[in-house]
Amino acid sequence: MNTLIKRFCVLTFLLYSSVFAYAQQSSVELLSPDGKIRLAVTLGDKIAYTVYCDNQPVMQNNELQLTLRNETLGAKPRLTGQKRASVDNVIKPVVPFKFSTVVNRYNQLTLDFKDNYSVEFRAFDDGVAYRFITRKKGSIDVMHEDFNLYFPDDYLLELQCPGRRGFASVYEDPYSQVESQKWQVKDDMSVLPILIDTRKGVKILVTEADVRDYPHTFVKGAGKLNSVRSVYPRVPTETAYDERGMSLIVTKEADCIARTAGSREFPWRTFIIARRDGQLVESTMICRLSPQNVIEDVSWIKPGLVAWDWINRWADYGPEVKHKAGVNTAAYKHYIDFASRYRIPYLILDEGWSKNRAHPKEVVPDLDLPEVIRYGNEKNVGIILWITYAGINEDFDDDSFNLFEYFSKMGVKGFKIDFMDRSDQTITNFYERAAREAAKYKMLVELHGSYKPTGMEFRYPNVLSYEGVMGLENGLRATPDNSLYMPFMRNVTGPMSFTPGSMLNVQPENARNGLGSNLVTIGTRVHHIAYYILFESGLQMISDSPRQFDQNPDCAAFIFSTPVTWDETRALVAEAGQYVVVARRHGDKWWIGGIANNAETVREFDLPLDFLPQGKTLRMTAFEDGQNADRQAMDYNVRQQDVKHNDILHVQLARNGGFAAVIE
Repeated sequence: MNTLIKRFCVLTFLLYSSVFAYAQQSSVELLSPDGKIRLAVTLGDKIAYTVYCDNQPVMQNNELQLTLRNETLGAKPRLTGQKRASVDNVIKPVVPFKFSTVVNRYNQLTLDFKDNYSVEFRAFDDGVAYRFITRKKGSIDVMHEDFNLYFPDDYLLELQCPGRRGFASVYEDPYSQVESQKWQVKDDMSVLPILIDTRKGVKILVTEADVRDYPHTFVKGAGKLNSVRSVYPRVPTETAYDERGMSLIVTKEADCIARTAGSREFPWRTFIIARRDGQLVESTMICRLSPQNVIEDVSWIKPGLVAWDWINRWADYGPEVKHKAGVNTAAYKHYIDFASRYRIPYLILDEGWSKNRAHPKEVVPDLDLPEVIRYGNEKNVGIILWITYAGINEDFDDDSFNLFEYFSKMGVKGFKIDFMDRSDQTITNFYERAAREAAKYKMLVELHGSYKPTGMEFRYPNVLSYEGVMGLENGLRATPDNSLYMPFMRNVTGPMSFTPGSMLNVQPENARNGLGSNLVTIGTRVHHIAYYILFESGLQMISDSPRQFDQNPDCAAFIFSTPVTWDETRALVAEAGQYVVVARRHGDKWWIGGIANNAETVREFDLPLDFLPQGKTLRMTAFEDGQNADRQAMDYNVRQQDVKHNDILHVQLARNGGFAAVIE
């Protein structure tokens, strides 16, 4: 008995000694699997961390804190324990936007603190991430989350600032650059992601993943402090229709940013670290940090190209057009014939098909919707309907009627949901509910008028694309200079509806009117063809008119044969905002797409084709900028040649130019 008591006393002493040692520990480190990225967490009055890349600090003493209504998690933290884990597995996304197999390898450190909360850190070979975890009873009000970044030197930041729209951002603003020390508190805030150039051979993309039941993060500069601070939209308590009856604007809000469950995991704060710009293009960090598929049967989820009428519906013409252009049965049958001819699997009926945007059950008189759906099915073209957030939101409040059930029974394949125009907790929850409800009725979803993705498309793979990008719908504002940041920023966060496919192309000095009778866009013809290879989207738009594609059969054949999912992605050459050339594999075929910005000089690259299989001779069909493409943007050449493993491919990109090829 005495022996047992002695053993108990010894064990108790060791336990308390261990806890005391944890409590006194001022710093703890976490290494990436390859040992080249290091995260050092310091516990003092706050929780802070420093990130090292190749032993050089790239962010220093960043602070994290979660303020609840009656307490602040992370203030004077008291450590009670820590756990470590290493993970090395593979993820196979239902819809592979970059890779059909994603390697998921990381080291994890979980720090447990008094007051029932933890902070979980992960270190990957290409970045770090952390999140709060709480174990509180009942519900909690979150007043603020400190997601504060401090830079050891003056960094160059690439931002996207919504200006006067503030938290009502649709993430469609041009990218702008600012020195980190010059970004003042009074200046506009920015949405995420932001791209940090350390000017030391390292770039960091800052974003977030797995945002659920929570608002999205915005950031502001802090001037001389050389830091970035987080800001958040508050919980809406009252909304009203805007003057167009399209979206619901916030008229009254609570004093907190979230009202949520007390026991939960919060969003990942994510830092993708790249020693070469191409690593950003190849990144799968959001996938690795996101919960995967929750839909039991995914056999009906079919990504693909989408014919789209909105930009050119009033301008379709030609001897084959026997109807009045616009929103009517004959016009949509014409689009279905076009889609069927080129084996395009979907057609979107955009704004205008319903009498009331907020109550979309009633269809305009000139459109026989059931007949259009029937005709589409006959021609193997599925119909997707544009619809507003406000319309679906009202449906959610009406237990007597379900839009998803109603239109799925009619044969509609999915919804393009538009005009959310916000990033608060209410909108985040709407995305989740809409995706879940759509999946119940086997319907696809594209989210337009949206924020950037944070990984919901992996949990609900019926969500195939988001807007949240300055695409060609913005006309001449969508310049190559701006679009050259998207493979390194916006598309890293998830699929995007850029709406490519323009056949009327000009150099900027010849640009007059981007959205009118015809879709006119800046950049060479091949630049716009290359978008189909470079820009990831599970529903990739065909934005020009049937007439334009019929008059350009070689371009049409190439575009319409390009996949929207990829088994493998390799960035061959890349410099953010300047140029990018990417090779992607789908099955046993490779596609190569490249674009350049408005530089006066021709970009020239010699690219080894070492990714091709050995021992085989393959045929390459390549679209290249023509001799005069720097002035006449529609000038292009097509060449075919045999290629094999380790051949050198010479690529030239004109001003605002491009390159597009398939190897098979």
